[in-house]
Amino acid sequence: MALLQPGDTAPQFNLPDQNGVLVSIDSHIGRKKILIYFYPKAMTPGCTIQACKLRDNMDTFRKLGIEVIGISNDKSEKLFKFSEKEMLNFTLLYDENCQISKKFGVWGEKNFMGKTYNGIHRVSFIIDQTGTIEQVFKSFKPIDHDRIVLRYLHDTHVSHR
Repeated sequence: MALLQPGDTAPQFNLPDQNGVLVSIDSHIGRKKILIYFYPKAMTPGCTIQACKLRDNMDTFRKLGIEVIGISNDKSEKLFKFSEKEMLNFTLLYDENCQISKKFGVWGEKNFMGKTYNGIHRVSFIIDQTGTIEQVFKSFKPIDHDRIVLRYLHDTHVSHR
């Protein structure tokens, strides 16, 4: 499946979080915008940097009315350890068979150190209150992710006043 684009409807999901509690996209739709970020593997250097930068900017995300949700195919137990170790202040979801990653179009062939394999690509989506994808972020480094998303949110927030 191709990467979802702005204007597409976000796929429905009901996934376990880091505490094993099922979380549905429907529980967020209508209340606030959502930043859903897909990441390859918890507790790796790039994913840790990305998560910690989001954690450190959570007050700003909340002031802008944004809920942050991370999705990977790491089991809930690993997500719990990752969340506890890094003191993450947002939800992490376990996409067991990568079905949601595939629906968003972020599952596919990757190359790393000369090896080709399938995995989750580092892509983020802003989903508006109606469940429509508003923006897609796919070209960034983990250390820049929060800054790029916040710049977009500030620019769109200011332009809607």
